[in-house]
This record gives sequence, C-alpha cells and structure tokens, in this order.
Amino acid sequence: MEKNFKRTLVTCALPYANGPVHIGHLAGVYVPADIYVRYLRLRGEDVLYVCGSDEHGVPITIKARQQGCSPQDIVDEYHNIIKDSFEALGIHFDIYGRTSSKVHEENASQFFRKLYDEGKFITRESEQFFDPEANTFLADRYIVGTCPKCGHEGAYGDQCEHCGSTLSPEELINPHSKLSGAIPVKKKTTHWYLPLQDYEQWLREWVLEGHKEWRSNVYGQVKSWLDGGLQPRAVTRDLDWGVPVPVEGADGKVLYVWFDAPIGYISNTMELLPDGWEKWWKSPDTRLIHFIGKDNIVFHCIVFPAMLKAYGDGFILPDNVPANEFLNLEGEKISTSRGWAVWAHEYVQDFPGKEDVLRYVLTANAPETKDNDFSWKEFQTRNNSELVSIFGNFVNRAVVLTNKYFEGRVPAAGELQDADREVLDAIPALRESLEKNIDAFRFREALKDAMQIARIGNKYISDSEPWKIAKTDLARTGTILNVCLQLCADLAIAFEPFTPFACGRLRRMLRMETFSWDQLGKTDILPEGHQLGEAELLFEKIDEAAIQKQLDRLDAIRAAREAEARAELAKQVAPQKEECTFEDFEKMDIRTATVLEAERVPKTDKLLKLTIDTGIDKRVIVSGIAEYYAPEDMVGKQICILANLKPRVIKGIESKGMILMAKQGDGSMRFVTPQEAVVNGAQVG
Repeated sequence: MEKNFKRTLVTCALPYANGPVHIGHLAGVYVPADIYVRYLRLRGEDVLYVCGSDEHGVPITIKARQQGCSPQDIVDEYHNIIKDSFEALGIHFDIYGRTSSKVHEENASQFFRKLYDEGKFITRESEQFFDPEANTFLADRYIVGTCPKCGHEGAYGDQCEHCGSTLSPEELINPHSKLSGAIPVKKKTTHWYLPLQDYEQWLREWVLEGHKEWRSNVYGQVKSWLDGGLQPRAVTRDLDWGVPVPVEGADGKVLYVWFDAPIGYISNTMELLPDGWEKWWKSPDTRLIHFIGKDNIVFHCIVFPAMLKAYGDGFILPDNVPANEFLNLEGEKISTSRGWAVWAHEYVQDFPGKEDVLRYVLTANAPETKDNDFSWKEFQTRNNSELVSIFGNFVNRAVVLTNKYFEGRVPAAGELQDADREVLDAIPALRESLEKNIDAFRFREALKDAMQIARIGNKYISDSEPWKIAKTDLARTGTILNVCLQLCADLAIAFEPFTPFACGRLRRMLRMETFSWDQLGKTDILPEGHQLGEAELLFEKIDEAAIQKQLDRLDAIRAAREAEARAELAKQVAPQKEECTFEDFEKMDIRTATVLEAERVPKTDKLLKLTIDTGIDKRVIVSGIAEYYAPEDMVGKQICILANLKPRVIKGIESKGMILMAKQGDGSMRFVTPQEAVVNGAQVG
C-alpha cells in the first residue's frame, strides 16, 4: 500500500572534491535530481534538496602531494569550482555543504562514538602495506609499479588505468611507494569494522521484499551482494586527512570515507536547519530519495541503511534510490585521469547561454537503465532539430503572429472547431503521462511527453496556417492563436523542470507572473486580452565551428594518448630466444655495406630494392622497409647485412642477403648501423 508523505528529502551523491564535475556526473545524478525537485516544487510539495562536497579520502591527499599543497587547499579549490558549476547550470540546492566543516566533524564523530559505545563494531588486526621511509600505511592507490597484464609502468595497486585491469598491490611488478619511492613492507594494524553480516536478513526483508519497485539495476545489484554474503567492512583507516577516530588509542586513524561521506547528508541538513533537521531525518512523514550513480548503489542501499539501523534513534531509510548507469563520451569511457571528459565549468564558458541545451541532451540520452553515449554531433542535432526547430520555432511563430495581428494581446478563443478541440484535449493525457514518468523516475520518457506538446503545436499551426486565414477571417485567426498561446503556456510549465532558463524567458514573453503544475492542460492559462511581451528566441542554432572545436580537443587528447601508448609499447622487448653456441654464431657473416641505389618494388607497399656495395661485391637486397624509409632516405646510408644468407627470389628479383634491423615493441624498425663510418665489408662479430 502506497504511503502518503508530507514532505520529500532529496539527496545527491556528494561529488569528490579532487576535481571538477563532468557530464557523466551530471547525467548520472545531478540533472535528474534537479528535474525531480523542480517538478515537486511546481506541484507545491514540501521539498528539501541536500548535497555537498565529499572532501576526505586518499585521492585528495595524493593530489595535494602532487601539487605541493595541503589537502585543505585542494578541497577549497574544487568545492568552489563544483558549487559554481552547479549554480551555472541551474542546479540549486537548499544547501551545498562540505564534509570538512566543523558541524560534520562533530556529527560524524558522535555517530561513530555512539556505535562504538554500544558495541556495534568489531576490531580486526590485519597486515597492510607500509612505507618505511614516509612512516605511514599506504592505501592501494599509494602503491605503484608495472602492470602484470600490459606492462604499463604507472599502474596503481588497485587498478591499471592503462588497460583497465583490476589489481592488488601483490600483483604489481617492482612495486614502490608513491610517497617516497621506497619498497613497501607489510605491517600489522588494527581497525574497527561494521559487521554487515549481522544486518543481512534485515536488509533482505527491507529491500528484496519491501522495495521490488526499485529500478532493476539497483535491485539486482543489491540482491547480488546479499546472495554473495555480506562481510565486515572497515570503518576506519590509517591516514592523516579526515575525521579523527574519536576513541583512545586511535592516533593516526580517521573515519573511512565511505562511512564518513553519507553522514554528510545529515550534517548538511543540520547546518541548514539546526533546530529543524530532525523532521527531515526522523519523521515517518518524510520520504527520503537518494540520487546516485551505479558505483554508489552498495553504499546507499546496504552500507548506509545498515549504519542507520545500527544507530537507531528513529532515522528514516530511503524510499527509493534511482541510480543511473554510466555515460560514455564519443564511444569511450569517461576518464578524469586521461582528460577524456566534458567538464561542467568549461562547458558553461564554451557555450554561454546554452545551459539548457546540455540539460536537455543529457536527459534525452540519460543512462537510466544501461550505459549510454554522449556525442557532440548528437548534441548539435538535438539542439538544432528539436529545441530550435520544434520547441523554439513554435513559440516564436505563435508570439510573433499575435504581435502582428492582435497588437500582442491574447485574442478571444471564439468558436472552437474539431481540430482545435483535438489539440487542446491531447494535453491532459500528456500531463498524466508526464506525471507518471517523473514519479517513476523515467525522465527520458517524461521529456518526450513535454516535447510532444511542442510537436503538436508545431503541426497545428502549420496545418491551420493562420497567416493565410488572417486575410479573410481574423476571428478564426484569433482562435488558432489563442490555442497556440495556451500551448505555449503549457510548455512554459511542462519544460520548467528540464530547461528552466528557456522557460524563464518564455514566461517573460508570455508575462506569466505566476504559474503552477495545476495549470498544465487548462485552456485559459492566458486570459483573453492578456498583454504579451516582446518575442525573443528561446534557442539558437549551434554551428559546425563550435562542435569542431570540441572534437578537435578530444582528437588531441586521443592523439597524445596513442602516442604515449606507442612509446610505452616501444619500450617493451621480446623475450630472449633459445640458447645457441658460438659455432652457430660463427656461421653468420655479418658485414658493413653502403646503399648505392634504392627504389620501390612495383605493385608492393612494403618492399624496397636496394643496390649495395658490400666491399666484396655489388649486389641487390629486397627488404620490407618501405613503410619506414623512403628510397631517397636510403642512398648513401651505411648499414649492416647478413652477407651469407641463401639467396631467394622476391617479386621476381633475386635478393642476396638481409639487412639487420632492430624491431621495437610497437613493431617499428630501425637500422643497426655503425656509430662511426667504416670501410664496406668490415665484419661484425
């Protein structure tokens, strides 16, 4: 039985403050959450919208060491970049807090202490890697070495970002500390753990029995974890950045970031509403919704609920966790370390005034049930073909024609014909579908419903041709434009959650001083005689140059990455061949020679015909080096050859000998040549 709630608390996964947010973050979490909050507020519901920066953890300390500054400097910089990016894209939280705040440190400490005092934790001693020079325990990310899978020299102790393999520090070849370069050693340490297995049966009943309506990707991942059996999970770690563990004997230990961060939702609410936060976190009349990405499902559906259950004291649990899958970029996985991303703060600089376009495209292509892809060409097409040509075009025609024929005042509806009633009657059904889709977190489908209003309007005004009818029947023209203007008002409401900037401009054009969701589908939103404002373009076309600039940037990143990969590959060497004797080697007559003439072998891509002076004769050698060297580069070059190789005919040419080449790991070839000029025919050995 569905429960009626008095209010809704919406949280968004706390973005990690070691870098800016990118389109993957926006599509996965923040744009859908903002759509949902705006929708609820349009309906007049009581909503609290909470987020903030996650400012603790190993990557932040690594970045601080790399830049020679403090972790606080790093989080201060990126907290502001992230916060400003959200504001620029119309994502307005009631509070955007941070886990480095004093309020959070006190709250997280108290949360841990209560569980500690009540015996809810267990302790375990384990061996972890330790840097003997830096005198600190090392997280897996602090250990680097050569990847055993691909040979990349910069692999981390948990993953090789070059080939994507998941690793452990024990697997690395020549592992060393990222801090000091020292070889890490194993050392014993003790930590506190939350025994998740104690909550397994309760979690099964709460999620698997009580929330079958959750998205299949969320439900399935939770079921998989539970079926695999839960294990104790550490809640502390050895680190010098984070919330200190508030018990004796815990020097040098902080709360593990996964334990620390979700408490940040509560801390941020406390900071905003110090005297009223409990009604949002402890009242059964509050509905809690977590918007997250799929990599956070286990923390929000298993770990954090287990923490709240262990704590007790009436904390509510999430009613839904609409997690999205991942968004790729131009067919490749987004990678912050490789720069393969579209950063939010750079987008608003490159495309000023087009914040809604990004919101629209990310929603239309949202990875709601599977990973999806963002491409700049599709971005351009959706803007030009949908926002400009359908939505914007319809509104512009309706307002411009009203200004032309009725001095900008809403004309009388007059006598409606079947075509008019058909259009107006379609909107309530679309509103119902729109509501069902948003309520079920199907934002892609909801956006289609909203755009369908514009499609209906465009077809209606094109079919009705009021500019022609105005020549003979101005009253009928007025009826058509009245219907069109009511649809424009519908669009100003229906699109508000998706494109708030454009809807603000549209409402100014229509002079809609007040608006609400309840008006959507009404046939008299704009009364007869209502004065409109001046027409302005809702959207503008994006030209090829703007898109090519973005593609060129990605091409440069791809080219640099490929060059780096080739350089890495070139470093790799083939394994040593099987052993041979000195007598075997003595059979080879290796001599120096000079190229006298060189030409391509006809009808081949790789072969060059070389006439050479060996010191003992002049002969021809056919060699497959044309992809590395042009004929003109070869003339006069001194080389080494195997002179006594049995001759063979290649493409009708007798080849007497073989050039000695060095083959690199990437397949490229280089000559083996004397460092100083020597006489032709000098023996090598």
